[in-house]
Amino acid sequence: MSPILSRRSLMVGLGLGSMLSGVSTRASLAQAVFEDNPFQLGVAAGDPLPDGFVIWTRLAPRPLEPDHGMPSQPMAVNWEVATDAGFGTIVRSGEAIARPELGHAVHVEVGGLEPGRPYFYRFIAGRERSGVGRAKTMPVAGAALDRVKFGIVGCQAYESGYYTAHRRIASEDLDFIYCYGDYIYEGRGNRIFGSTNPQENLRVHVGGEIYTVTDYRQRYAQYKMDTDLQASHASAAWFTTWDDHEIDNNWVSDLDQDGTDPAVFALRQAAAMQAYYEHMPLRRSSFPRGSAMQLYRRAIYGSLLDLNLLDTRQFRTDQPCNDRFNSSCDGINDRNAQVLGEAQEAWLLNNLNRSEATWKALAQQIMVMDLDRNPGEDYGVNTDSWAGYRVPRERLLRHIRDRRIANTVVLTGDEHQNYAGELYLDGRNPEGDPIATEFVSTSISSGGDGQDQRADQQAFLAANPQLKFRNSQRGYVLCDVTPERWQTEFKVLDQIQNRNGVLTTRQTMVVEAGNARLVSA
Repeated sequence: MSPILSRRSLMVGLGLGSMLSGVSTRASLAQAVFEDNPFQLGVAAGDPLPDGFVIWTRLAPRPLEPDHGMPSQPMAVNWEVATDAGFGTIVRSGEAIARPELGHAVHVEVGGLEPGRPYFYRFIAGRERSGVGRAKTMPVAGAALDRVKFGIVGCQAYESGYYTAHRRIASEDLDFIYCYGDYIYEGRGNRIFGSTNPQENLRVHVGGEIYTVTDYRQRYAQYKMDTDLQASHASAAWFTTWDDHEIDNNWVSDLDQDGTDPAVFALRQAAAMQAYYEHMPLRRSSFPRGSAMQLYRRAIYGSLLDLNLLDTRQFRTDQPCNDRFNSSCDGINDRNAQVLGEAQEAWLLNNLNRSEATWKALAQQIMVMDLDRNPGEDYGVNTDSWAGYRVPRERLLRHIRDRRIANTVVLTGDEHQNYAGELYLDGRNPEGDPIATEFVSTSISSGGDGQDQRADQQAFLAANPQLKFRNSQRGYVLCDVTPERWQTEFKVLDQIQNRNGVLTTRQTMVVEAGNARLVSA
């Protein structure tokens, strides 16, 4: 049932700034009595700063219905931030507005907190209280740090299995979690998968392929109703970026994979971007403007870690070779090709030039290693990765090499596998010292259970000497960063077809400061 509103009139006509910040310009709004829990999508925090972070929730008493069980009116939501989980010492509180234009989502940019420490937060609507989330503020810029520890997650196809990895990462004590993308998948619901050996999916998407704001909201709601995912969000502040499935498979710029008129595809992009903002703990600087959204940004953890969060979809030119995987053509050498676009690339290179942090990280989506995907046959690359864009790839790596930007680490997803390798201008001829290091995190669920090693493992490693580790199970990555070394643990599950999957550390790889070569711990 919809919430029952009091007779006091709801405030309307807020200015844009108030809508984006979620802060009321009036003393109070109408309260409501809910017949169903309005906080069924959980809570989240994101984009921390030294003095605060964003806290998020969305009122949705009936999440999968078109109106999500809410009236087409704004509603008051109170929030609290405390130093303890029991909220004995509340240090910040206020009132925000859940507006129907944003699917009754709430984004509060909390400030005035102490740097480098954990806090707890919750929301209140009417008589209802949300669950409690925990997030750490960043340390003061330039502060000497002994350690930063964070996790990497992504690629969580709902139909492929359970989110056991999210439940496990929620038990880690992390400074933050980086989500590289593919938070949702856009395809229709499929009860059966597999053509020669049909099997039944454990979970099925509601509805067909998604195109409208209502469609995308429903899909996000279905994912966010998963309590393992909610636990992961509640455990630490997230930095979120997207890959392709938040809109459509392998989209770039204003192009989709079906050849849709770009003007029409822009309508789908706008709907998807609005829903993405509505469901992620993002600052108002990322508020979408039509079919455009500012997602690349930077986070600096003291003097230790400079984190550059990149967008490899919105400004990229079309994939070469008709986007055929495991292929090669003249298009991969296109001198006009772009991955980041001119503005974002200039921003990144300037950050790298000026960074005073020990470690410089590129948190992005698609693999930079130019792996040969056809060992023993004709050379072929993943054309939807940096390997399909030789000119901008070489430009980036040559800049890092020539400017002697030490301790550069690339953090990647998308592949549904774990990889660890070294970066060279030409991976087929890895001469001299590596320029940088790349860690690729496997999926949370996409691809199903997977396996430790694929049948082509030995041939694949032999054809790609820059590659030092490969694994095809589900899980997440932990990065433990100190001034002396960067340690990456690949956490894997033996299976995700039930919730009792066993988590182990499959491999630990280390990079020593001043040397981009990978070694096993």
